[in-house]
Amino acid sequence: MSDKIKDQPPIAPVSERGDRLKKLDELIKAGVNPYPAKAERDHPIEVVLRDFEELAKAQKSFTLAGRLRSLREHGNLTFATLEDASGDMQLVLSKKDLGEAAYRQFIKLIDSGDFIQATGACFLTHKGEKSLLVKDWRLLTKALRPIPDAWYGLKDEEERFRKRYLDIILNPETKVMILKRAKFWQAMRLFLMDRGFIEVETPVLETLPGGADARPFITHHHALDMDVYLRISTGELWQKKLMVAGLEKTFEIGRQFRNEGMDAEHLQDYTQMEFYWAYADYEKGMALVEELYKYVAQETFGTLKFKIRNFEINLGKPWVRYDYCETIKKMTGIDVLKTDEPAIVKKLKELKVEYDPKGFNITRGLDNLWKYCRKSLGGPGFLVNVPVTIEPLAKRREDNPELVQRFQVILGGSEMGKGYSELNNPLDQEERFKEQQKLRDAGDEEAQRHDSDFVEALEYGMPPTCGFGLSERLFSFLMDKPARECQIFPLMKPKN
Repeated sequence: MSDKIKDQPPIAPVSERGDRLKKLDELIKAGVNPYPAKAERDHPIEVVLRDFEELAKAQKSFTLAGRLRSLREHGNLTFATLEDASGDMQLVLSKKDLGEAAYRQFIKLIDSGDFIQATGACFLTHKGEKSLLVKDWRLLTKALRPIPDAWYGLKDEEERFRKRYLDIILNPETKVMILKRAKFWQAMRLFLMDRGFIEVETPVLETLPGGADARPFITHHHALDMDVYLRISTGELWQKKLMVAGLEKTFEIGRQFRNEGMDAEHLQDYTQMEFYWAYADYEKGMALVEELYKYVAQETFGTLKFKIRNFEINLGKPWVRYDYCETIKKMTGIDVLKTDEPAIVKKLKELKVEYDPKGFNITRGLDNLWKYCRKSLGGPGFLVNVPVTIEPLAKRREDNPELVQRFQVILGGSEMGKGYSELNNPLDQEERFKEQQKLRDAGDEEAQRHDSDFVEALEYGMPPTCGFGLSERLFSFLMDKPARECQIFPLMKPKN
């Protein structure tokens, strides 16, 4: 007799659901509550497996709880696999130990997928498999649908995302990804807190979306009878107001929303971290960010070496600096400080770069040229020396006011975070907002809005400040997976 547990053969879900409903009815008639609130679990499975020899020697009785993943009858014995979040373990149920009534109820009315608690003691089977000899059991949840077959079920990507709970059950790598995602954000939080940053929360609903170039989602606030926007940054302008207020190191990890296109890198509803650091400039910001990325990668993945989009990337090697103007000129021949819109359009067509003509202007044109160039840059490194027309919220360079003190992390041909020496001159900020508003009026939906409240706050004085933000795109790149796959529950269209 083999002790290896085999899954029950797959049954048509519709007919099996009917069978399970009948079993549910029989359980209720027998006085069994199929959905009790309380469980008496006193040991997770991983602890039992870890301390198995000691528990077996003591013959101590304990209680496990979890989902049944397989069942196999063999005469007066039934073998089952019980699974909880920490692992799985074989259960052995016998008519002799349970009594005929309890044993018969189990084999007749319990299915794989049900949650039970099982009380018993450790023992080794003659094949040497660590097992629990069950003395008593109790139903915790009756499952009305069978878990799909591990081999034939959920092969379609859309179905996996739509039924992520089944994907997690069937695919261990999905669960591993979720655990790493949690470690990723926790490591970032601990890194910043250890360096004196305090975590804050800023509004998700705003009367004026700011802090980024993006199209917002709009909703209606019924209590105040006005339209509001879901934020497009994680509190950038709010956190800068906290710098005005005298707080010197803040950060926020939260959701932000951008009503834009979807692809392997971009989502509309995603997690972002932003920090703001008073009395620091973008040079200090780059040093801290490099340290942050190395720490988070090591804590989450246990390595600084990654393969991303065919790039071999080592975060531990010296980070290079990519000059925006020099890189574009070298790769396209365009001098971004002297070019004009017709020249950019001509070059984009020559390079066969697709772009949206709606609201097109020189700023959008330069951005498209840069995106063409960055695809060949593996990193790790920082993009620096961006023209002021590209970044309306950053300080100008003192030695060249046409450029700003902005940096972007470059990894695997993409941008993995952005920061800058924050603009704290209210008069300069006012003029830049006016220029952005002109772009919006001309049809550029991603240009920033004029925010007079923020300008007023700056007039009270904000110290020199470095700000930086990164999104969960970084996690997806380190996983070398599409951003959508690295969300636990990505947004899906409802089934018709």
